[in-house]
Amino acid sequence: MASPSQRYRITVTPIEKDGLQCSGRCTIELEHRAQQDWMRLLEAARRQAGLSGDERAAAIVATQLLQDLARRHAEEPTHPLTALQPKLDEVLSALDAIQRAP
Repeated sequence: MASPSQRYRITVTPIEKDGLQCSGRCTIELEHRAQQDWMRLLEAARRQAGLSGDERAAAIVATQLLQDLARRHAEEPTHPLTALQPKLDEVLSALDAIQRAP
């Protein structure tokens, strides 16, 4: 398998009721090596109807994360995602169809 060409840092920060970011230790960060260029996927999705911009972005990032994780562990029979692969394929196909809808 070719090495991934894109690396992303994903940051999750809760927003307080007043609209400000939380204070203290409340941010989760992780890095992910991606098979596809998420920025290009997000730019293309912006022109599609159906979901709000935040919903589209979340669906694209979630789909790409799951696809990359499943691919990365596809040859490992004891990995938890391998057992879920048939159902995961169904979900990813459905999400892909939503993202491609006009």
